[in-house]
Amino acid sequence: METDQYLDVFIEESKEHLQALNQHLLELEKQPEDLSLVNEIFRSAHTLKGMSATMGYQDLANLTHQMENVLDGIRNHQIKINPDILDVVFEAVDSLEEMVLDIESSGTGKKEVSELVRQLEAIEAGEAVLQTAAAVAEETETNNDTSGIALDEFELAVLRESEEKGYQNFYAKVTLREDCMLKAARVYMVFEVLESLGEIVKSNPDVSQLEDEAFDLSFEVLFVTQQSMDLIKEKILRVSEIDTVSIQDFFVDTYKEVQDTAPETKETPVPENEEKQQETTGEKKAQHNNKTIRVNIERLDILMNLFEELVIDRGRLEQIAEDVKHPELNETVERMARISGDLQSIVLTMRMVSIDQVFNRFPRMVRQLAKDLNKKIDLQIEGAETELDRTVIDEIGDPLVHLIRNSLDHGVETPEVRRKLGKPETGTIKLKAYHSGNHVFINISDDGAGINRKKVTEKAINNGLITKEQASIMTDNQVFGLIMESGFSTADTISDISGRGVGLDVVRNTIESLGGAITIDSEEGKGSTFSIELPLTLSIISVLLVEIQQEKYAVPLSSIIETAIISKSDVMHVHNQAVIDFRGRVVPLVSLKDVFQVPEVNEETDHYSVVIIKKGDKSAGLIVDGFIGQQEIVLKSLGNYLTDIFAISGATILGDGQVALIIDSNALIK
Repeated sequence: METDQYLDVFIEESKEHLQALNQHLLELEKQPEDLSLVNEIFRSAHTLKGMSATMGYQDLANLTHQMENVLDGIRNHQIKINPDILDVVFEAVDSLEEMVLDIESSGTGKKEVSELVRQLEAIEAGEAVLQTAAAVAEETETNNDTSGIALDEFELAVLRESEEKGYQNFYAKVTLREDCMLKAARVYMVFEVLESLGEIVKSNPDVSQLEDEAFDLSFEVLFVTQQSMDLIKEKILRVSEIDTVSIQDFFVDTYKEVQDTAPETKETPVPENEEKQQETTGEKKAQHNNKTIRVNIERLDILMNLFEELVIDRGRLEQIAEDVKHPELNETVERMARISGDLQSIVLTMRMVSIDQVFNRFPRMVRQLAKDLNKKIDLQIEGAETELDRTVIDEIGDPLVHLIRNSLDHGVETPEVRRKLGKPETGTIKLKAYHSGNHVFINISDDGAGINRKKVTEKAINNGLITKEQASIMTDNQVFGLIMESGFSTADTISDISGRGVGLDVVRNTIESLGGAITIDSEEGKGSTFSIELPLTLSIISVLLVEIQQEKYAVPLSSIIETAIISKSDVMHVHNQAVIDFRGRVVPLVSLKDVFQVPEVNEETDHYSVVIIKKGDKSAGLIVDGFIGQQEIVLKSLGNYLTDIFAISGATILGDGQVALIIDSNALIK
């Protein structure tokens, strides 16, 4: 069997089942008496085993089978769950995950797991009845290897009724000889034999395909009879040019269980003859199975790049239409703008994936780290369904891992310390994601020791980051932000897990490279919260185009509160900083002409055009020379040679071919 075409589907489905195993095992650890969880785990393991065996990854299938035996003993009350058993099963899942990742990296999927298998066998051998139960489970599986035949509810009802009336349901697989000349004729003769002994319920392929010889050498049949299995096999073998016949019992209940756990094949090619059959039958089930398809992310990237060019040309057309002022042209451009807007929404939605893909790795990681540190941790996750652009998802995982490890290692105290402080023994780490405007916010909170302001300022002064005078006037948030400076750490001892602050500069740099920001809020003795703000997408953003002398700049709408025109006489100066009283708040002013050293060409007026921007709870006013208007633009990188330019996050090509720089407003707020 050629399996390469199914490899991507196998890898994706395997990852989903491994995640389900991890998730249900964690729940089982908290509720060891809940056998429904054991059944879910068993089904995932059973499906993974079948998929692995089909794809030819025998080591993966063997380890899963051995784990399946242990799970079968648990669900049949022959093995009592305890932490040691769960640890071995968790280790088995880890090994399975390593094998799948190896396969994904074009490896063989082989791994030395003999010791792990020995441990599973020892658990299995701990109960004499377990081996029998495992054998029964294996026999049941063999006796229901009918995954090629799909049955609807009516056919299942017929088979169930025959069982109740004392008839036998059989599954037969018939293979013709390779030199068979008239395959359809031989199939007809086999059907005649079966119909003389009972009633045929279903065949695979179906009758029309068998008549057209649209199959290789084998076909499958489900039928109802009162005759013996040996008699049926003997009569079928009397038909000439039959190579082999295998017959086994068919049980409706077991078939249903296997179908419920079967992998959902989302990208399996459909043979042409089956495609025609689906079109003629119009079965609802077939239509449902074709509602989802897997698309390579590279194709979505190409689609996004093409659409970005369309956005640029759309802007150019809109500008031409405005200059020409032709009614029909204006109408066409408006229609194109609406259609391309809908297309943009679809393209961006296609690239959006649930952040659960990142969050789902954390419960397992927290469990292991808590054991290593002898701590009790309750990890709470909210908003896992929140969606982000795929490019952001791919980058945000490592920073979140680092922040959670920091909270575990140096945030949450040990049970003994927490008892002395009057806290519950079990510490809480909360991971929360939610949408707000065009941004996604991710908060990592803990109820641990918090950050010691005095300790941070002393370390920062010793490292030469700040002076004593600066430390005395800094806000708490500014002080806490110091722990994200390169090499900064307040940890007394550096563990192999983390030191609070070590590497947080990398976390900050990664988040800022994605167009996001991170802030820290903490209260000593009560805990800390790391808040991450990320853009929904990195490709197409809405901006306000502004003029600074004869140059054009773009300010992201997501960071704008509002715009205003103020008189120069309303500007005040505090500590050599120009500020205005804006709606009862003191807002510092930043002259973009001075920041970007724009050559002065136009004469100054007696008023300022100001863009009020925000960053968390801080705000600032950007002084510009004029507002051009709102526009959707394509964010382009400045390349490898123009990195780390202050307050510039990229550039865009406008409709008239001009280049406008995109302002990083976060960098302008202190």
